[in-house]
Amino acid sequence: MRVSVVDAGSNTVRLVVADVEGGVPLPVHTVKWKLRLSEQVGPDGALGDEAVEGLVKAVAAAEATARHWKAAGPLAFATAVVRAAPNRAEVLRRVEAGAGVRMCTLPGETEAALTFLAVRRWLGWNAGPLALLDIGGGSLEVAFGRGRLPDFAASLPLGANRLTQEFLAAQDPPAPGEVKTLRRRVRHELRDVAARIRWEGPRTAAVSSRTFQQLARLCGAAPGRQGLFVPREMRRRDLGGAVRTLAGLPAAERAGLPGISAPRAGQSLAGAVVGHTALKLMGLRRVVVSPWAIREGVLLRYIEDGAGWWTDVSAADNAPPTARPAALRIAASPV
Repeated sequence: MRVSVVDAGSNTVRLVVADVEGGVPLPVHTVKWKLRLSEQVGPDGALGDEAVEGLVKAVAAAEATARHWKAAGPLAFATAVVRAAPNRAEVLRRVEAGAGVRMCTLPGETEAALTFLAVRRWLGWNAGPLALLDIGGGSLEVAFGRGRLPDFAASLPLGANRLTQEFLAAQDPPAPGEVKTLRRRVRHELRDVAARIRWEGPRTAAVSSRTFQQLARLCGAAPGRQGLFVPREMRRRDLGGAVRTLAGLPAAERAGLPGISAPRAGQSLAGAVVGHTALKLMGLRRVVVSPWAIREGVLLRYIEDGAGWWTDVSAADNAPPTARPAALRIAASPV
């Protein structure tokens, strides 16, 4: 069976077409469209007409590509930038009308749970009690669990792009005081979640997402061209050094550092501050870098729990949290 997933994030829309025989999602084709939706958000958080039209065109192109590759789906979802928009319902309606694809938004805790599942499957049961951190453009997802799905999951407004716009946009490179203010905000937001992770005492801590992958490369991890199966780790002390390096450079010069791409150079410092602060507060000295994340998590839930699971997810998009089916509520544990 061949399935496709479309993920509309803060920077890009990504399509993954995968064969799912044998219970493992094996990618056969991937493509992305750079929209930078987070840079097109109005003062009230709403997405403007131009941004929505770009999203419609990208999803339509993704659907056509999936059909070309003879894939079912696509299973289409949007993350924090659309989820938080006050005109979210209108955005989703226009995507369905213009692209013929029913897109949904996922609660942040559900994103954390799906990413946890992907990382658990990648690392295996040998990882033991597992803590996960995943930083996107709009939010930071944190999860902990001993089994297939997490016992605890949380989503915090600590996305790399969000914090860059809020704290580090005044000058380039930012003033030391701006970085200190950002770190104080991150510590405040993470206090309770970090205490829970420390209390749980995970055997393995893992990170996922493009932001963490680039930071790990900056900290000495193997480059992506060496393949998925090369073990990659990142040490907290190295990430602390990366914070100092990034803070002293303008965005254009950060793009010349190992692993830091030009499109993400501007938000790399905020991502590094969030990552380093989280590891310090949680008492984690070293993390494993997982190449699997939210898209693989969606595919795995679809494989393991059937198409009905996704039907419940997409149908519940406008439902209040207490009315959401178990497919969405399974990991929405309170902090």
